This record gives sequence, structure tokens and C-alpha cells, in this order.
Amino acid sequence: MIVNDKRYNNINFELKKQFSQKIIKLSLDGGFTCPTRDGKIDTRGCIFCSKNGSGEFTNFNTDIQIQIDEQIKLLSNKWQNCKYIAYFQNFTNTYKNADELMKLYNFALTNPDVIGLSVATRADCLGDDVLKVLDYFNKHTYLFVELGLQSIHEDTANFIRRGYNLNTFENSLTKLNELNIKTVVHTILGLPTEDKNKMMQTYKYLNTKDIWGIKISQLNILKDTDLEIYYRKNPFYIMNADEYISFICDIIENLRDDIVIHRLTGDGAKDELIAPKWILNKRYVLNGIDKELKKRDTRQGDLYFL
Repeated sequence: MIVNDKRYNNINFELKKQFSQKIIKLSLDGGFTCPTRDGKIDTRGCIFCSKNGSGEFTNFNTDIQIQIDEQIKLLSNKWQNCKYIAYFQNFTNTYKNADELMKLYNFALTNPDVIGLSVATRADCLGDDVLKVLDYFNKHTYLFVELGLQSIHEDTANFIRRGYNLNTFENSLTKLNELNIKTVVHTILGLPTEDKNKMMQTYKYLNTKDIWGIKISQLNILKDTDLEIYYRKNPFYIMNADEYISFICDIIENLRDDIVIHRLTGDGAKDELIAPKWILNKRYVLNGIDKELKKRDTRQGDLYFL
């Protein structure tokens, strides 16, 4: 019997239940761009996004199969007898035509140790042709789609230059649910347009939606981004690690207990990170969350109905 050693419904536990073994995500760069970069909506990208499209740990100097083989070789030194999920991470990973997507996703699955796909994308890049591709893979492999919502608040969406409104997110979520495709929603804490009350409203909203999973991270200020320029001109408050840990526990307590938590803190590349530096100590943050929940003697969803 597989036992969850956390006080929240985490992705490692969920995958072990599904596959009865260790599953690791391989971060891949499929050579995509984004409608906020190529001129369709904007050319600047989201305000926090780096030149790598929020994929600081991927490498597009090689093809997909080489990326997969290199990562498996490295990871197998630490974990034996694992299987893997191909995670298309950088930029908008449905922003090609359907034939290209079919070929690319199929290519990632040619390695017998890759048992599924994770596709990070935007709610406004899920046309009918793309949905047909995703429907096909959902029927033939383990698939989940990750949507970059970040916040429900329109002033925040405008500040980060998301480029679509909340209604677009809701429509795309409905279409994915109609196809029984598991959906993970990306959210960000610490944006300068929001206090803790506004941040919590995003999670209470998501409690009312049919989502499978969620990712939460502190806002990263990275070098050579428009957010860095803004921060240097308009310094804004950034939570320290202990404050972040405490607020994450508040969110966990209020989050519906069936939602699978995929991430509770980010991974900033050390040479790219301006602030906050504490996110580089991921172990401290995750251990701190475990300790705080134990201290409170609470679990995910304990305050959901309150």
C-alpha cells in the first residue's frame, strides 16, 4: 500500500498511486514561441518571463530525443527503475499547427521509459484542431495540460501582460473537461498588484472549478526581464521565506482536498535570479511547510468549507 507522507495531496503520491513506482518529469524545449512574443498579441512577452520562456532548465540546442536521453542518463544515476513524463515547458506548447504537434508529442513518447505527457500552454491557444490532438493523446497515454492563469484578477492580468481574460480561461477549461483531460492551473504569489486577500481569492475561485491539479510559486524576478526593470524603478514588498511558508499553509488549508498539488515553490536559476534569493533553498521551504502544517495539526482542505 502506498502511503502519503504529506499533509496535502501531492503529485508524487498521485503518480505513485497510478503507476506504483517513481515517476519523474523531463523538462523539454519543443522550440515553441508565444502569441505575446511573436506579435499576434504583443512582442514583449509576459512581464516576468525570461528569454527561455520560463524554462530555465531546458536546452533547445538538441532535438527532443537527445534532450530526453541526456536527462534520463543523468537522473538514472540517482533513481533506478523509474519512468518519466515528457514535460513540454517553455513558452506555449500548443502554439504550432496540429500536424507539428502530433509529430512532436509522438516523438517524445518513442522512448519506452516515457509513459506520459505534460503540456504547458495558454488558455487562448487551444483551438479545435489542437483539442483534437490533445484528445488523441489523452486516449493513448497519460496526459495532463497545464494552463498559465497566474491570477483571476484583471488588473493583475493586465500588469503581467497575460493577453487574455478570465472568460477565455473558463471556456478552455470547460472544453478540456468535456474531453476528460486533466488540467493543472499555474498560479503566482507575490505580484505587486495583490495583497494576501486578493491572492487567496484566486484559490477560492479555483475551488469552484473542475480542475485536477495546481501549481503555486512565489514571483521570481529574473535578470533581463521587464519585471526586473519595473522592480528596480518601483521596489515592491516581497515575502520572506517564513512568511511565504505560513501563507502557503493558509492556502493548503483552504484548498479543496481532491486537488493535486504539483508545486509549492519555484525553481529559479541561480545566475538569473534577482529576488527572492530564498527560493534557491527549496528544501528549507518544503520542509518548513511540512513543519508548519504539523504544528497547526491541519491538512489540505480543513478550512475549505469555512
